[in-house]
Amino acid sequence: MAGAGAPESGESGPKRAKSGDSLSISSSRPWKERMADEGAAGSSGDDDFEVAVDEGSQDPLAVFGSGIMLMILSRLDARSVALARLVSRGWLAVASVDEIWAPKCEELWQGKAHIPRVAKVPGLTKMAVFSLSMMDSKRARITRDDLCDHVWEFHFTEDAPEYWRNLDPRWNGTGDTMRRYFQPDGSITADPEDKVWGGHESSYTVVTGLFFGGKMREHYVRINRWPQMSVQRRADWGWVLSNHLYCYTSVPDPDKPDGTGPSL
Repeated sequence: MAGAGAPESGESGPKRAKSGDSLSISSSRPWKERMADEGAAGSSGDDDFEVAVDEGSQDPLAVFGSGIMLMILSRLDARSVALARLVSRGWLAVASVDEIWAPKCEELWQGKAHIPRVAKVPGLTKMAVFSLSMMDSKRARITRDDLCDHVWEFHFTEDAPEYWRNLDPRWNGTGDTMRRYFQPDGSITADPEDKVWGGHESSYTVVTGLFFGGKMREHYVRINRWPQMSVQRRADWGWVLSNHLYCYTSVPDPDKPDGTGPSL
């Protein structure tokens, strides 16, 4: 009878691992070469290389070292890296470094209209910057800071009176889209050549009604006593203020060095 742990008759070489086993790579080739060949995320789905099951295998961080684990974690998505931080104190340290999170911040910001001011606070770790950026992206309540930090494109809708649409360059094709500027003192300005503006005074108000527990009952922006504008947050983190007559759209400004919107 074969001894405990001995391979059955006719078997030789390493066993193929089963799901859930602790694995250590059995290969004479350097780890980095294997990672490159396997696409840094394993094979294409086929079980095409052998691994030896080691019942007493150690933590991968102890086996491969922080350098290789850093390379592996850098290839994971942000959620997976965040979960890896829960494994142990060692994993927490490796999975929290800026070398991993800085590229993820850049990837998150790619193609976004605005970068939140909270992400530009000096001294924050890149992981904190990523987290704050995600939190701000889910914010649906516009603030005075958002209004004042951005330039806004303005145009009339199809339902607006024909007289106003005829003055709108977007409708008559005579020039660039009109722009508006919300000022910290509560006023609004326009470009000097704006035919629609006419030099009249305007002021704006941000209105937010809350239910119990912080739930918003209503949220809108109103200019003078004109129809209120609903607030929408776009997938690219931009803002849209609109009603049945006209629409304001925030102009992308991701290159602002201090970011935009409310601070911490």
